Amino acid sequence: MTETGAIAWDYPEPFIHEVTVEPQHIDDFQHTNNVVYLTWMAKTAWEHSKALGLDFAAYARLNRGMVVRRHELEYLAPSHAGERVLVATWITGNDGRLRLRRRFQMVNAATGTTLLRGLSDFVCINIETGRATRMPDEFAKTYRLTASVEGDN
Repeated sequence: MTETGAIAWDYPEPFIHEVTVEPQHIDDFQHTNNVVYLTWMAKTAWEHSKALGLDFAAYARLNRGMVVRRHELEYLAPSHAGERVLVATWITGNDGRLRLRRRFQMVNAATGTTLLRGLSDFVCINIETGRATRMPDEFAKTYRLTASVEGDN
């Protein structure tokens, strides 16, 4: 693990998107519902993509997009209303052809406790047809690896 400030990140130099647990995120068990974590992963991936310069306008221009094929989430600790959560992501796989993998770590901002680890596998599609297709060079170059994880590439 890598220390960044008081947070022990799994990998160096994460892209971080901060969220706050809102009352509507809380389920009957009085903690954040599992579906909310998945939403935060998707939002963080998209925010990172936009920060890299690949927003939906770029996707439309290229008639290509990255869509989710699979998610994997490991819930480690709960979060509660009012807490700030740091959602970190890294690109850990990109075959330069079709597939991309992101890893995620969610951390309670106040305590540094890791709440969740997850990953999402993406495939490149032709937006018009919805079919898998080779990613354009712009995707291969822009979605470069930001962390090295054995078996991800």
